[in-house]
Amino acid sequence: MQTSAHTASAIPMPHTTTQPAAAQFSLAGVIWLKLAILYLVLGVVMGIAMGASRNFTLMPVHAHVNLLGWATMALAGLVYTVFPAAGGSRLAKVHFWLANISMPVMVVALSMVLLGNHAVEPVLALSEILAAAGVAAFAANLFLNLGRS
Repeated sequence: MQTSAHTASAIPMPHTTTQPAAAQFSLAGVIWLKLAILYLVLGVVMGIAMGASRNFTLMPVHAHVNLLGWATMALAGLVYTVFPAAGGSRLAKVHFWLANISMPVMVVALSMVLLGNHAVEPVLALSEILAAAGVAAFAANLFLNLGRS
């Protein structure tokens, strides 16, 4: 008795036209993730530059870029993708603008303070308050909107 791949393929198989549904991602989640990637790249470049120069003065900036920029924004993007009701809420928009206004200001102001320009400390403090308000908006959003479809 002879078996071959050819005989196995001669058996008629039912034809199905159904394909897996394409994944639907919320635009809010995608935007957060793309911004997070920019902060990841900035954090990696900063880390390489600090290591190569052996000058770690800006290490706190590096930490803020990686934790608030990369990690927190990436997690927000994933959460807003998985929970679209939260991602499309007014609180998500408030969170977005507070985070994305405060982060660049904080990065620049903290860098300036660490490099000796203490005149920008009020700007740094304001950016920190805005960032904290963004985190509060994120937390409120999740408590109010998780589980809603």
